[in-house]
Amino acid sequence: MINYKQIVKKTFLFSFLLLITNVSISCNQPKKEKTNESTKAEKIEEIVRLYSEYGGFNGSVLVSHEGEVVFKKGFGYANLEWDIPNQTDTKFRIASITKPFTALLIMQLVAEGKLDLHQPISTYLPKYPKNNGDQITIHHLLTHTSGTTRDYDSDLTKNKYPDRYRTEEVVQQYSALPLEFKPGEKFAYSNTGYHTLALIIETSTGESYETVLQKNILDPLGMKNTGVDKHRQIIKNRASGYFKGFGDYFNDDFGDMSAITGVGNIYSTVEDMFLLDQALYTKKLLPKKYVDLLFTKHISDPGYGGFYGYGWEIMDKPIGNTSETVETIGHSGSMKAFTALFTRIPSSNSSIVFFNNTGRAFLNAMTTAITGILNDESYDFPLKPLAMFMKNTIENEGIEKGIQFYKEHKDLDDYYVSEQELIVAGYKYLQADNAEFAAEIFKLSTEVFPDRDNPYDSYAESLMALGKNEEAIKNYKKSLELNPTNFNAVEMLKKLGVENPR
Repeated sequence: MINYKQIVKKTFLFSFLLLITNVSISCNQPKKEKTNESTKAEKIEEIVRLYSEYGGFNGSVLVSHEGEVVFKKGFGYANLEWDIPNQTDTKFRIASITKPFTALLIMQLVAEGKLDLHQPISTYLPKYPKNNGDQITIHHLLTHTSGTTRDYDSDLTKNKYPDRYRTEEVVQQYSALPLEFKPGEKFAYSNTGYHTLALIIETSTGESYETVLQKNILDPLGMKNTGVDKHRQIIKNRASGYFKGFGDYFNDDFGDMSAITGVGNIYSTVEDMFLLDQALYTKKLLPKKYVDLLFTKHISDPGYGGFYGYGWEIMDKPIGNTSETVETIGHSGSMKAFTALFTRIPSSNSSIVFFNNTGRAFLNAMTTAITGILNDESYDFPLKPLAMFMKNTIENEGIEKGIQFYKEHKDLDDYYVSEQELIVAGYKYLQADNAEFAAEIFKLSTEVFPDRDNPYDSYAESLMALGKNEEAIKNYKKSLELNPTNFNAVEMLKKLGVENPR
């Protein structure tokens, strides 16, 4: 029997890898030739459309160049149940792109003389445990170098009374825990650190994070489609969140945004993010010296291969598929069913904003291709997901043709093969009580990935469903041989009468 938790975990990991990995194929590389803005827009639309068609993007995008919007459009659906399409004013949860907003609010208070970056946070939070608060500074929190435990209990987001957590209540959950390392010693991405910053904002102003955000950033910039996400509030044009399992989309579980204030509780649109992008070139929100502090490379960020400023990731990103790079300032975001990527390119006053509401998205790959387009360089088209094309062939021409299609195309350069996607395709049929089709696909997976345990485990499950227990035993044993920690195989072999599976 399938271990559902294991599959969900693998699917989440796979989705995350898709978010950070460029899965693409090189297109023809013409001589560098400057193109006009309409041509750039056409090329951008082609790339994003292909990713959307291949199941790699469902959301909204905006691209600007030299301070002007050259392309913006929605792809897929904001609500799958009512077929409501994503548009450029669709509101998405932007997850950790909230952190640049929090950092900006902090720096405004620093500019006003209300906060000192290098004073212990116990100066501003008298209830914070002194053994920790006397060691940590605002600078440490902004740069993820505080040593504060990185994440608090995720069960907080499942509060049965949504939107009722106060920022201070959440901070109390972790503030007394031992520090993981001496503040300033190293970089370790910490959501809790930014929640503490939100509390400092509220304590220093005497107002809620939401109120300060509205007064200090949203109203001055006219960001009318950005705000703090609240579960019970009716928010017009808010995208629903989905996750993908066994080839289909499902509604995501509830998440209480009040538990992650300052960390990931903001919603926005791609159009509003362009307003923020342009404002950061001016003194409208902050004097220049404080803006410069936001974008200073304060600490190396080994996880991303770049640096971290105050709430911003600073790194060199490739220009298309060339060996050239360009410095970018931005942030990524990922939570449950939403992923987001905001990339600013100061050298050309360009920005690329992607918001996605289905969890899975090739945001970095699309961004890399678009940097190539903006710079009139060559770039990569997405590879075709072979499992998806196989499934389409099965539905149109039958299982034999589908298996044949996979075998004939698996070594071609314009397709990519994925163990996980092939397994998911098989379970799509197994869950639909079509064990015969599932068995054929799982058998194929054992041939394509003969050194992996999961294909044999899944194949054995489909064989059991078909009453072929002897063959099932053989495949469970093979799975266990490849992975001695496969406890599911042990349990299933016991059910099949094998007394000592190991």
